[in-house]
Amino acid sequence: MKAVLIIALVLGMHITSYSQDKIIEGNDEGNMNTVDLPEIVIKNAGKDFSYYLPDKNPDITVNQLEKEFVAYDLGKDYEGYENYLVILSTGKGSLSATYDVNGKLTSVVEKYTDTMLPHPVIYSVYKAYPGWQIVNDKYLYTQENGDVTKKEYNLKLKKDNEVIKLKVNPKGEIISKS
Repeated sequence: MKAVLIIALVLGMHITSYSQDKIIEGNDEGNMNTVDLPEIVIKNAGKDFSYYLPDKNPDITVNQLEKEFVAYDLGKDYEGYENYLVILSTGKGSLSATYDVNGKLTSVVEKYTDTMLPHPVIYSVYKAYPGWQIVNDKYLYTQENGDVTKKEYNLKLKKDNEVIKLKVNPKGEIISKS
């Protein structure tokens, strides 16, 4: 009886020690992917709330300007005005925000030039237009009452003496060509 208990104990420890093994086929537990969830900045403006959705643009200049805007304190500056305009700018672009009479953020327009393009945009453009080179890019990002209304890249491509202009969304889908 004593031998049976010892054998059961040894087998029990042996089997449970292999339960932590990650080498088994079909087990992808070690390969975790992270997902970036959208950030929403909510500011209290009296009775109303202001919503701002910062963009996940890979360019550092864009991110810094958006962080400055999020940190901007409107205070009581909007009082006495029907609309209040805030403009922040850098060498690469600008961010313009409009507030209403209650201090609620109503719209944001961001325009940038020569930004770092997202990988899906670069990949799709060079796949669709091999041999062409991106010589100029502009990025436009607009919001109305917390909803993103426009998010696109205007690209200028050149090959030899030919020039074409493309509008591309951040997923890399070509919207229009001219």
